[in-house]
Amino acid sequence: MRLPLLAAVLACLAQAGWGANLSEIYQLAHDNDAAYAAAVETYRASLEKLPQGKSLLLPTVSLGASAYHNKTDSSIPGFSNSSNPYGYSLSLTQPVYRMQNMEAYEQARLQVLQAELTLKAAEQDLRLRVAKAYFDVLQAQDVLATVRAQKQAYAEQLAQARKSFEVGAATITDTDEAQARYDLTSAQEIVALNDIEVKRRSLEKIIGREAPPLAVLDEKVRLPQPVPNNMDAWVDRAESNSLAVALGRFALEIARREVDKQKGVHLPTLDLKANYSDNRDQAMSSLTGVNSRTGSIGLEFTLPLYQGGSISSHVREASANLEKARYDLDNARRQATLDARQAYLGVNSGGAQAQALEQALVSTDAQLRSTKLGLEVGVRTRVDVLNAEQQVYSTRKDLATARYQALIAGLTLKAAAGALTDADLKGLDGMLRTGQ
Repeated sequence: MRLPLLAAVLACLAQAGWGANLSEIYQLAHDNDAAYAAAVETYRASLEKLPQGKSLLLPTVSLGASAYHNKTDSSIPGFSNSSNPYGYSLSLTQPVYRMQNMEAYEQARLQVLQAELTLKAAEQDLRLRVAKAYFDVLQAQDVLATVRAQKQAYAEQLAQARKSFEVGAATITDTDEAQARYDLTSAQEIVALNDIEVKRRSLEKIIGREAPPLAVLDEKVRLPQPVPNNMDAWVDRAESNSLAVALGRFALEIARREVDKQKGVHLPTLDLKANYSDNRDQAMSSLTGVNSRTGSIGLEFTLPLYQGGSISSHVREASANLEKARYDLDNARRQATLDARQAYLGVNSGGAQAQALEQALVSTDAQLRSTKLGLEVGVRTRVDVLNAEQQVYSTRKDLATARYQALIAGLTLKAAAGALTDADLKGLDGMLRTGQ
């Protein structure tokens, strides 16, 4: 879907009270995110490495031309002279054997493949950033809604406490406690409003426009489990398919080629060279009628003997960079393993925590009802009711947080294995409610 059409659709949905789903927000980000756009241009620039490397194997042709005016003055009468020599030359050089050039071409080929993988990693990173920003907004909205509901409940308790105090049925302590809870929640509402503003601006930075209303997570949704539901399988996938690991392999091979390229500078070179020149002098021509035309073709052999130690220094530098690339690859494998383990545990623990909090919410709701009934019959205090209400709203916030963290962990797990695609975002669209 093209950007103007998508924007028009989202505008219509916003007017109708419908929210944009995750895939639609990702499409906006794909077309507008500055970081991804920079990655695309970096990829396009990297594609030029291949013709640059290939050019080192192809012939070079140069054309030169010159024209002068010479004047000679002599103290001897009659010996002053002037001339206008001019000419041109054409030269061709075709490398026959240059080891460093052949290695540079192989490096360029690998760099293009590396650039393609880097762009794929940028796309995967964009999906993950969009999903995190999207769910950060939803979580901030949930927190604000919970805080406002809690504030309304405390306001009702405060009003009841004041009435009870006025008729002598309660002490001033109940009123002060309810007032303190209400004031604290008012402060929390300010923080929540600020947080939702920050989270929306973060999303807008990615999509490059004002954030539309978002589809919200269905409260009845069951969080998906990883497939396969086995940590070792995901660790193996991450070690084999992680984009960071794959990029490390390319970097290692490019560094190995760099060592060979620098060593190749020690080796002899062989070039095919052809030259043609045509030089003329008007003064001489008028006297002798002779012009100078020269043509040559042959092989040129060069053996570097000593260049001040620079060749050996470059070899040592390339060798050190090769060792660095090995360590970087090892670190990428370890990081991929760690990311896969952490994400897998995040999915499973997040899902289990969400189930436990769902049951806890049922229990705290029941506790709140019982506490309110106990207040009516005189076996519970108003402070007990306030504590029970706080527990209910705290459980609701924790439940929402656990759900969002589990979903993000699922996407992170697939990203660790190099398998996060648009289809994964579309899969989450089915868990969202797009209407009011």
